[in-house]
Amino acid sequence: MLFNSIHFLIFFPIVFVLFFACPHRFRWFLLLCASYYFYMCWKAEYVLLIIASTLLDYFMGLLMGREPTKAGRRKYLIISLIGNLGILFMFKYFNFFNETLRATFTHFNMFYNVPAFKALLPIGVSFYTFQTLSYSIEVYRGNIQPEKHVGIFALYVAFFPQLVAGPIERSQNLLPQFYKKMHLDAGRIVSGLQLILWGMFKKVVIADRLAVVVNMVYGNPYHYQGSSLIIATLFFAFQIFCDFSGYSDIAIGTSQVMGFNLMRNFNRPYHAQSISEFWQRWHISLSTWFRDYVYIPLGGNKTTFSKWIFCIITTFFLSGLWHGANWTFIVWGMLHAVYYLAEKRYAGFTDAIFKFFRIHKIPALQDILRILLTFGLVCFAWIFFRANTISDALYISTYLFTGLREPFIFGNGMGALGITFHDFMISILLLVLMEWVHLIQRFGNIRELFSKKPAWLRWAVYLFLTLCIMNLHALEEIPFIYFQF
Repeated sequence: MLFNSIHFLIFFPIVFVLFFACPHRFRWFLLLCASYYFYMCWKAEYVLLIIASTLLDYFMGLLMGREPTKAGRRKYLIISLIGNLGILFMFKYFNFFNETLRATFTHFNMFYNVPAFKALLPIGVSFYTFQTLSYSIEVYRGNIQPEKHVGIFALYVAFFPQLVAGPIERSQNLLPQFYKKMHLDAGRIVSGLQLILWGMFKKVVIADRLAVVVNMVYGNPYHYQGSSLIIATLFFAFQIFCDFSGYSDIAIGTSQVMGFNLMRNFNRPYHAQSISEFWQRWHISLSTWFRDYVYIPLGGNKTTFSKWIFCIITTFFLSGLWHGANWTFIVWGMLHAVYYLAEKRYAGFTDAIFKFFRIHKIPALQDILRILLTFGLVCFAWIFFRANTISDALYISTYLFTGLREPFIFGNGMGALGITFHDFMISILLLVLMEWVHLIQRFGNIRELFSKKPAWLRWAVYLFLTLCIMNLHALEEIPFIYFQF
């Protein structure tokens, strides 16, 4: 079930009404049934994987709770890790490593005949696996007590707003909320609906329109060069942001309407002035997950310089691999590792350049240049993230600035990109509108600022966004990008 579907438009109001009509003691059961139904709308039998992962970590958590020391709890944590990562490996990574081994053996004329694992990738498997693993790790560390209520724990793993694409919630935040008695709150409901509307606008109106150009160019990049590749790459940068942050907004807004608070997942990432700041603003629930459960346990920045480099490379490698079983994602992760290491190693280099050209005397200009530099590096890395193969990515990066001296004729040029000049300008105006909203967010919570405006203005904005969704949406229903991860 997609958030941007008629199915969800019917599903959620029914769940909302039943949730507040039910006695508090039965609400967890209603939400659990709704969450399993929500997931089963894709492929019903794969709900068994969620149930298996849930039961595994539930019982391992109970067993760890009986052990007073980490040494005693370690064996149960290992069972949890093997079980969950084993499922993730078989469904998501087995064929990737199997084909890599096959190619290696073939290269050396060695026999290799391990068959492929023929099964569809369960949607959202990376998200709910990481969410339930964080629970097991926290119980192992002694930071939380094991959850005794199997139904509440199952709801924590499968809570439908964030089940298939996050945010990846921590048990410390979400589990206690399922025990709270939620009451109807008009202000909270309005705030949640505002976020849902904004998220839907970003996904349906902006991301899906940009997808037309991106899919056209990246689907067959060898027909393009120069300005076409640049436009498609820039459009993908905003497409993936609007698509994924739009999902997060809808998930957070949907939860808020029912009284639950999910963590913020995006914070104007393209306004970051460095790569390290970008990762503090982009997919926050995942970046903090890798920080807390990979980077810091490996030693973090409290180790030798060589080990610190190893920690960074390992973390970004796993981050790239998490996104998909393809070398393109691994290269994407490694590029960000190089960016991060170079930034820390040559921290004063850009400052020296700004000082040499006296740009440091104009703080606003200095900030803009830092933002543009960071955005440029991120966009270059997105080429490998979006490209279908390494060969495609290398071609795009090689011919990105080829033929720029030739005039870009909008009539023919736009046609080659799959859109008209009119649609192209609408897309640009929509991006300007979104960035204007992001600039306003610098001064505080935009929903709080918006709530202080006159009623006529608020309803005019609601009407504008709704009309845009109804009239400027893509002709086909496009799934969220991060569903594939």
